[in-house]
Amino acid sequence: MAFFAGIDVGSVTTKVVITRDGELTVYHLLPSGANYKMAAQKAMEEVLAKAGLSLKDIAYIVATGYGASNADFASQQVTDISCCAKGVNRLFPSVRTVIDVGGQASKAIRVNDEGRITNFVVSERCAAGSGRFLQIIARVLQIELGDVGPLSLQAKKPVIYTTSCAVFGESEAISRVAEGTPKEDILAGVHNAMALKIYSLVNGVGLEEEYAIVGGGALDVGLIKRLEEKLGVHLLVPPQPQIMAALGAALMAEERSPALA
Repeated sequence: MAFFAGIDVGSVTTKVVITRDGELTVYHLLPSGANYKMAAQKAMEEVLAKAGLSLKDIAYIVATGYGASNADFASQQVTDISCCAKGVNRLFPSVRTVIDVGGQASKAIRVNDEGRITNFVVSERCAAGSGRFLQIIARVLQIELGDVGPLSLQAKKPVIYTTSCAVFGESEAISRVAEGTPKEDILAGVHNAMALKIYSLVNGVGLEEEYAIVGGGALDVGLIKRLEEKLGVHLLVPPQPQIMAALGAALMAEERSPALA
């Protein structure tokens, strides 16, 4: 029985999944840093070590993500939207609307019962609609990224952002800090601003039950809360939302492998 791998070289995090007989065997994540080629190589080496395997044990590898071309050991490259849809469909076959909040962009994806894309919209090239905005604001507030969600849930009077631009949003956050505005209110305001942008994306593809959220943004309970309020729906969250595209890539590797032809 062969092993297959999917690697998602994202702008912030590189994720690798190894599957066997269509089931997840092991996964690994690490920061992409400034050198995507090095991150891809290191992630693959480390996941293989976890699994007790060598590269020659992997029958087929599919690469995806912003830096997919840097995974020169991969057999094939596939778009991250297709891989994401495939991965979510494996975990949640009933999901028809997927929200992917990544480090560089957010996406709204409609999928059918086979995990194939029927429609999608990607946010414009602006960090305000992606996880990068959360990183920027966390740095301004001098808090850990993992504390952003829980802290925002304590907000009593969320800040109303007057801009949809991450650069101006950072300046506004700095001004609010100087005014003595509580951090939780600033964070809740950021989440509301992001939810509004993502709401527009989802409207672009149309809501259809059921709904899931993936990507690094799905680790933020505050963002999920604001999105659910804005959309008026319940969002399913995978146990490891960051690895969905890598999982989908591994599943595609199994489907496309000449070894199984």
